[in-house]
Amino acid sequence: MRKLSELLDKAKANGKKVVAVAAADDEVVLKAVDMAYNEGIVDAILFGNKEKIEKAAKNANVSLSNFEVVDSTAPADDAVKAVVNGKAHFVMKGNIKTGDLMKAVLKDEYNLKTGRTMSLVSIFETPLYHKLLVVSDAGMTIAPDLEQKVHLIENSVLVAKKAIGVEKPKVAIIGAIEVVNPKMEATMHAALLSKMNERGQIKGCIVDGPFALDNAVSKEAAEHKGIVSPVAGDADVLIMPDIEAGNIFYKGMVFLAGAKVASAIIGAKCPVALTSRADSDETKLLSIALTCLMVE
Repeated sequence: MRKLSELLDKAKANGKKVVAVAAADDEVVLKAVDMAYNEGIVDAILFGNKEKIEKAAKNANVSLSNFEVVDSTAPADDAVKAVVNGKAHFVMKGNIKTGDLMKAVLKDEYNLKTGRTMSLVSIFETPLYHKLLVVSDAGMTIAPDLEQKVHLIENSVLVAKKAIGVEKPKVAIIGAIEVVNPKMEATMHAALLSKMNERGQIKGCIVDGPFALDNAVSKEAAEHKGIVSPVAGDADVLIMPDIEAGNIFYKGMVFLAGAKVASAIIGAKCPVALTSRADSDETKLLSIALTCLMVE
């Protein structure tokens, strides 16, 4: 897969999924769900205050006749229960804090935990790179430790394989420099993650690092620094050192480099869709398509 638009074609071919929207009284989210419905990739159950949902739908010019609306005082829990009970395939964040929705997803009673840290995984398409690029984490894990970075890799590799079709993703662990410096934790993590991969502790991919960003995505930059690695200049996945770097990279790519992007929260037994108000309509639709593809 070379284009993000192919996610939509793939989601259509995979068959329609049902999304449970938590606190659906959000114009932006309702528009996105309506777009996905019109593209034939989702049906939706909308949870929340019925009056507020009706008002938001009217403001967004969205007809609710296509969707099931459930009046709920605990929309996060009710949306998650819909997935657990088999009525929906995945959850989507509406007018609710991400943390509050995640608390519901991770409740022991719902048995949706996998043992992995949940992370935001994004796929970028930019004319400046020769393939789609999977990146984590721009919005969930604030300062991942070594174990959490293993989970970030596992979540990202899952997306690269399942959504894009990359058989053995090349994973670059990103830092500010491409050599190990004991004073810079990101470079120490990178060296350890590379070794863990070499010894089979991280499977199904090739992990190397540390890389400065240029070495990971430019063969020329890597050669100039004398870096010999199958990942250098040809990364499928970038693992960011922390949320600051990830978020700045994400927004730089979208707002300055004109990249297209699709994102989903991965790591539980069901993926979670979320859209930001700053996202374009296309991004919102592609993110829902990606989430559909990541349903187990």
